Amino acid sequence: MARCIFHIDLDAFFVSVEQALNPELKGKPVIVGGDPERRGVVASASYEARPFGIHAGMPLSKARRLCPQAILIRANFSRYKDASNRFMEILADFSPDIEPLGLDEAYLDVTGYEEPYGSPRQLAQAIKERINKELKLTASVGIATCKVVAKIASDLCKPDGLLEIAPGEEQAFLNPLPIAKLPGVGEKTEQSLKEMGITTIGELASLPLDTIKRRFGATGAVMHNYAKGIDDREVEAPGEAKSISQQLTFARDTLDRNFLEANLHNLCQEVCQELRSQNKRAKCVAIRLRYADFKTITRQVILKEASNVTKVVFATAQQLLSKTLAKQKNQYAS
Repeated sequence: MARCIFHIDLDAFFVSVEQALNPELKGKPVIVGGDPERRGVVASASYEARPFGIHAGMPLSKARRLCPQAILIRANFSRYKDASNRFMEILADFSPDIEPLGLDEAYLDVTGYEEPYGSPRQLAQAIKERINKELKLTASVGIATCKVVAKIASDLCKPDGLLEIAPGEEQAFLNPLPIAKLPGVGEKTEQSLKEMGITTIGELASLPLDTIKRRFGATGAVMHNYAKGIDDREVEAPGEAKSISQQLTFARDTLDRNFLEANLHNLCQEVCQELRSQNKRAKCVAIRLRYADFKTITRQVILKEASNVTKVVFATAQQLLSKTLAKQKNQYAS
């Protein structure tokens, strides 16, 4: 029996939660973010705001210039965490095999659980209806035999969509898509592939494995499998966390210090909110930076006293970022 994997993604999550609580915001350009007076950044933008070029991670000052009429709302992470918990509880009613990916998306293995509903598509529709009825939110669902294809499908059918890729149709679905649609292909990797004459997922799939491995190593082998719709990863429930973390991938590579610090503050705020909700404190603060060539640098420090205060954690993370950027700058200069 072929596996049946769902990727379920809540649309414009933070904004949608605010619109559910205040219906007057629906149909308007809305931005959820940090403090605009402290180099805040966009955390989420409504679909009405996106045509103006607004996206997550953008400085709020720029977003306000692009769309002066946008309604700005300060992020309330406890509110979003509550909505996320209710979202995961709904999913658990349909299958016990859940793998959350942050607050607003998850993989769901429904193999064998779709039979009472008649088909995977009808099961997905039932999930969407529950989410809309109970949370007043919309979700997009990708259905496939593996994670990577389900993820791409859900991305392509947003917002409020449902896209099923039948078993055996993975390659035909993937082939014409731009290479940037493949998870793991960032701007630099996309440029490198284009230099090799690769612009679509199908062209990557047809490339000899040795060729892609020589250019990208082990990462290339994974990309090559994904391009063929091959992904054997299981849907795995997370174990008890020994750490609490947040991460962000930028749409474009950057070393802009102000931009990085604003995003770092946002991430520290989310982490500390989660620590406080679990009545925990952090003894170690760490940052991880990944560059366009996939080089990853991790720096950490032990606090003198465990803390869940955003100001304390951010100040420590900010120092780690400063030292890391200074070291990298010196390396490049030499």
